[in-house]
Amino acid sequence: MLQPKLTSVTPEDNYRLRLEYENSEKKLFDVSPYITGNWYSELKDVNYFRSVRVISGGNGIEWAHGQDIAPHELYELSRPL
Repeated sequence: MLQPKLTSVTPEDNYRLRLEYENSEKKLFDVSPYITGNWYSELKDVNYFRSVRVISGGNGIEWAHGQDIAPHELYELSRPL
């Protein structure tokens, strides 16, 4: 399934991300299961976690050191708000 483009990402408490899409959908994605591995462990630092941004063009999200989450995972595994 092709998901709509992201328009914004807002970090929330407990390693969750509020996602807003071009079609006005709002979803909440739980990042906590990801931060146990080596690649994502830096996200445990709340200040770093909060530095998340939308990738240019709205095709996903990323952090400064290259961590990202696939756009289809964000869309399909998040819960509607």
